[in-house]
Parts: sequence; C-alpha cells; structure tokens
Amino acid sequence: MKKDDKDSALKARIRELYATKGKGNEKYGYRRIHLELRKEDEFCCVNHKKVQRLMQEMGLFGYISRNGSRRYSSYRGNVGRIADNIVDRQFEAETPNTLWSTDITEFRLDTCERKVYLSPIKDFCDGSIVSHSCSTSPNMNLVMSMLDNALNKNMCLSGLVFHSDQGWQYQQKVWIDKLESRCITQSMSRKGNCLDNSKMETFFATLKKAIWFGKEKSYRSPEELIAAINDYIDWYNSERIQVKLKGMSPLQFRKHAFKIAL
Repeated sequence: MKKDDKDSALKARIRELYATKGKGNEKYGYRRIHLELRKEDEFCCVNHKKVQRLMQEMGLFGYISRNGSRRYSSYRGNVGRIADNIVDRQFEAETPNTLWSTDITEFRLDTCERKVYLSPIKDFCDGSIVSHSCSTSPNMNLVMSMLDNALNKNMCLSGLVFHSDQGWQYQQKVWIDKLESRCITQSMSRKGNCLDNSKMETFFATLKKAIWFGKEKSYRSPEELIAAINDYIDWYNSERIQVKLKGMSPLQFRKHAFKIAL
C-alpha cells in the first residue's frame, strides 16, 4: 500500500499522458511516455523500466499491430527508365534533405465504393513528411503535385537522393526531368521487393493504425478521409515525438538540425 501511495502521482500523470498524447487509435507506449516524463521536473529522473512496469500494471499499452491492410501496387513493368538501387536499404541520413523516399498507399471506402490514394515524401533524417498529396486516382497529378510542393518548400536540394519503388509514375520522363533539373539523384527498389522501401511501409502502417483500422466505416466520403489524413500528418510532423529523435517531433528536430548547420 505504501508503494502504491508513493507512485500515485506518477501513475496519474502516466494515465493523463496516455490519454492525451496519442492520435486516433494510436497510443503512446512506455518509451514515448518516458520521454514525455523526462521533460517535467517532477518526473525527469524516473527510470524507463519503472514506467514500463507501471503501465503494464495499469493495463496501458501502445497500439498493437493489426493485419488486413491492403497494399497498392503501381508496378506495370518497364514503361520508362529504371534507376539503380543506390539506397540499398541504408535508410540513415545525418542531415535533412539528403535522403527522401516516396510511395503510394490505397484506402478503399466501402461506404461509398470509392478509393483514396495517399502519396507522401518522407525525409529519412528526421522522419518528417516533407510533402504529401491525396487523390481518388493514382495518376501523375497525384505524384507531381506532391513533388512540386516539396521542391518549392526546399530550394537547396543538390545532392539529394530520392528513393521509390519501380512504380510507373516514377519512370515517367516528366518525373525524371524534374528531379534532374534540381540535381537530385533517383534511386529505385528492386522489382517486387517491398523491404527496399520498408521505411515508407512503416509510416503507412503507423498512419492506418491511427485513423483507419477499425474506423473504415466511419468515413462516408473521400473528402472526410482526406481531411483525417491531412490532420494526422500535421500532428505527426509537429507533435508526435520519436524515440530516435530523443523525444523531439520531426519538425522540432528538423529546425534544430538546420540551426546547427548554420
């Protein structure tokens, strides 16, 4: 009983963080809860193992993965130029805007028999979503609007490596020319090997756990789902802390990295 009394304030704070820091279905596990506690004077010295133990006792767990997601494939064979796999599963980057990746995922809305496609760009240094676009068709406008937005926001990209799978969109001349005009090197996964772009698959899984799985029937139109996707990505960039970024969100780490570079 004395031990329970001693930890009551900590338990109450853990419950509060667990309830408020997640987004949708996604809940913080003990690692992220511990990083949040470290920011507070009262709990900054609490050991991560203690946080893990207390969360287990209280039945508080991070989101457990669920199977059943549909994976969109844009592969149609060689319809343009295939780039070499320069990245070769080396997904680490020391500074922002040196290694990007992109892919497309599909959401099937059974409530209105429509589909929504999401195309994001992820920076492997800070994990931020640099740019994204959504559409009801996986056409060239989907990827080009995403690319143009990213290029307009980041003027100095010489030396950047941009990785993707062998989707037909990334083999098109208009895509290749746009990258070459900014001195960006194109890299592509090997045919039929999703592990060569596994970091993007991880992001898609994280997003779908938060706003899609178990909520599929709550979206009545593509517009509702697109609004939820936009809202989640804004939160993911600005508020969702990451363990590898030492408790910072992607945008916090990005600003910090650029300050150091200056």
